[in-house]
This record gives sequence, C-alpha cells and structure tokens, in this order.
Amino acid sequence: MALRLVQVNFKAGDDSALGRFWADALGWGVSSEGPGVTNVEPVGFDWPDPSAVCIDVVKVADPETVNYRAHLDLATTSEAHQEELVARLRDLGATPADIGQGDVPWTVMADPEGNLFCVLEPRPIYRDTGPIAAVMVSCSDPRAMARFWGEAMGWTLHRATDNHARLRSSEGVGPYLEFLRTPDGAACGRVHLDLKPYPGDDQGAEVARLRALGATEADLGQGDVPWVCLADTEGNEFCVLTPG
Repeated sequence: MALRLVQVNFKAGDDSALGRFWADALGWGVSSEGPGVTNVEPVGFDWPDPSAVCIDVVKVADPETVNYRAHLDLATTSEAHQEELVARLRDLGATPADIGQGDVPWTVMADPEGNLFCVLEPRPIYRDTGPIAAVMVSCSDPRAMARFWGEAMGWTLHRATDNHARLRSSEGVGPYLEFLRTPDGAACGRVHLDLKPYPGDDQGAEVARLRALGATEADLGQGDVPWVCLADTEGNEFCVLTPG
C-alpha cells in the first residue's frame, strides 16, 4: 500500500486572491469545490496525476495562528527566466524576503499572505518537474523524515545526508519532496501536505499503516470531516483524504 502526494494545502485569509496569485505565478488555472476553497492546478489537468502537485487554498478565520514548516521552490530554465519570473511575481504582489540567506543564487520571496517560497536558479535536476521544483520541508533529521515519507508514499529516495534528503515519485515525474535540516525548526508559512489513497484502497487501513510508521493523530479543530489529520514523526501536520 502507498499514498499519493496530491496537493499542498495553503491556509489563507482570502482563498480567492491567494489562489489567483499562485495560478498566475505558475501559469495554472483556478476552480472551486465550494465556498472558502480555491483549487489551483494545471489547465486541463486530470487530477490526480503524479506529474504535478496541485495547490488547495482554504480560507480560515485567523491565518496568523497557522504555522507550518513547508514551502515551495519554483524552477527556472535560465538566468534570464529567473530574473523574468522574479519580476513578474513582484508585479503579482510577492515581496522579497530576508531570512538571513546571505549571498545565494536563488531568490527568497513571500506571497501576498506572507508565505515564504524560493525562485531557484536553473538547476539540471529540476529541468522536467514543471513550475514547482520541490516541496521543501524544514526538519531536524532529514534521513528519518525521508524514511517515514518514503514508506508512506512509496517514493524513490534520490539523496540522503545528515543535512538534506530528496524523494520523488517512483514514476520519475513531478516535483521532488525534500527535507532540509534546520535545527531551530523554522516555520515558513501556512502550507501542509495532503495525501490520497489509490482508488480501491482503504483510508482507515492507510491511516493505521501511517500510525505504525510513527504518525500521530492531530487535532486542528477540523471537526467531523471525511479526511484524517495526522502529524509525521517530527510533528508536521498533514491530511489523508478519502480514496479516489
């Protein structure tokens, strides 16, 4: 058994505005499954598909109370493309962010609601990921996190050191899921991961399997909902959706 990483979930004060920002940033489209939810995905995308990790923007009453340790890294194909993308993102409402990164080749930015993300310099490893190069998670132990998430999703391990680990879909498509050692547990914004069982698999059995791997129940004030909220081995919250 395994799960699919189908989307990153943003909590927002204005889901429509933030969803439009990310759609314009990525060149994707928007839709909505109901009030307070804006879905951002490639135009014509047959969801779910491992070639893309989509974005789900959900309105919450007080976004300032949400603080997760995941952020997006955006891919570029050349230095000119990186410069053009940074300029376009600023026109869309993003702002430069200083988190003490110093003189680095990538650009750290914040979206209109303050969520950090990076516009990477061109790197060959991300040449075929699409606009999202990686979902990056800050953690204390990248090796342990890679083990947990690799077993949770059946993804392939591409790199594992004490400071950095990298996973990708076993089909070799779509963004990477990466873990970066940050001992202070730095939070980046309001982004967490949503996983989905394969059609015909049992949500309850998958949740039990994740608990056996070290996941714990998480109470986010979600109430009576069809998805299950859990936390990984370092306390990062994520959701297991219903199969389909």
